[in-house]
Amino acid sequence: MDAEGAGRVGQVRRAAAAALIGTAIEFYDFFIYGTAAALVFGPVFFPGLGAVGALLAAFSVYAVAFLARPVGAVVFGHFGDRVGRRATLVVSLLLMGLATAGVGLLPGFGAWGWWAPAVLVVLRVCQGVGLGGEWGGAALLIAENAPVGRRGRYGGFLQLGPTIGFVLANGVFLVLQLGLDDGAFRAWGWRVPFLASFVMVAVGLFVRLRVEESPLFRAGVRRERLPVLEVLRGHWRPVLAGSGAITVGYALFYLTTTYALAYATAGLGVASTLVLSMLLVGAVGMAATVWLSASRSDRWGRRRTLGWATGLAAVWSLVLFPLLETVSRPLMFVALAGAMVVLGGMFGPLAAFLPELFPTRVRYTGAALTYNLGGVVGGATTPLVATRLTGTYGTAQPVGWYLAVLGVLALGCLRLLPENTGAELGAELGAVDGSVDASGGGPGEGPADGERRRAPRLGADPAA
Repeated sequence: MDAEGAGRVGQVRRAAAAALIGTAIEFYDFFIYGTAAALVFGPVFFPGLGAVGALLAAFSVYAVAFLARPVGAVVFGHFGDRVGRRATLVVSLLLMGLATAGVGLLPGFGAWGWWAPAVLVVLRVCQGVGLGGEWGGAALLIAENAPVGRRGRYGGFLQLGPTIGFVLANGVFLVLQLGLDDGAFRAWGWRVPFLASFVMVAVGLFVRLRVEESPLFRAGVRRERLPVLEVLRGHWRPVLAGSGAITVGYALFYLTTTYALAYATAGLGVASTLVLSMLLVGAVGMAATVWLSASRSDRWGRRRTLGWATGLAAVWSLVLFPLLETVSRPLMFVALAGAMVVLGGMFGPLAAFLPELFPTRVRYTGAALTYNLGGVVGGATTPLVATRLTGTYGTAQPVGWYLAVLGVLALGCLRLLPENTGAELGAELGAVDGSVDASGGGPGEGPADGERRRAPRLGADPAA
């Protein structure tokens, strides 16, 4: 391999490392709120509402960030498509980190009264806006640098980020709960994971500032005056269908990691440390299937891989809560770990699949908006719906049927989307200084299956 080829490979690896570390930090910041909401935020910020009322209030603030994520996708997507991917990602990391640390410094209801939950809402909105701009830009940082035949595999590095963030978030809370008594944890212990964000953001900035801009963006792509208008006007079908296709993944993830934690501890009387331990072990299986599905999607196709995983998610939804309600430790572990493994299969191909739906000039806005709109229904509303269903029927089993319906709808949305595996992301720009090998591989690499693929036309409306 010549010096130029080695430089390209090094850039791809730096982009993958920057995306992995930055996304892990941002999702750590985002996830610790969900864990704190399930364990302690009710009495800290919403005392006097009763157990169910306080939990609903904490989850309502939890949902606010999901509603803010599409706003972040539009705002950061605008600058990402006009100014550049790299600079935009630096700002999103700073916004998320400072907002998270602010939660750790926020006095509770006893000290500030209603100002405390009001400021909590503002900080949660900032978290949502920051994360809304994070994933799309990080996905593009990898997709626009990676060899065509290895785009799914390199995208798997990005998709490991949320898993690592989840492990860090739950691991910190588990250590604190094991090391502190309940009074100390509720008084100050829960603040430690939020304040740790100061250090983690500094590390993320150091790594991210060393990455070069995407070669496709540097190639002189036409800048849209308002990228979101171009997306809504010319690419609204892949946005809606793509959002619907990933909704069940969001729903299953946040029911498994947030609502199930609250339900098992408050409703079933299971120790929170036991549930957190099960989820942490399940996250190892999730990481394995993220990598497997991401890598194999280069050969099997993104849509096909997602279809199989979505079908499994619909089926698993029906057994998740019946197994949990047995309060048998082995069966509870099977329920939670099985859900995490299925989720890995769904999340693995997304970092390649969504960017492949849009042309370069609006790719940041399109991919980010699609990813985060799916989170509004799947992540924001599902814990609230689950709490209401469980309160009405006295069991969480109807929640499983709700999830299964979302899975069927997601499969229908997937059928409306094109299969763009192996597409040339810069096809509409022509050759890009050799940065993307038109043969379907990177420097010294061919397509993953050893065969040349016919590159589909990028950004075409699937219903056109």
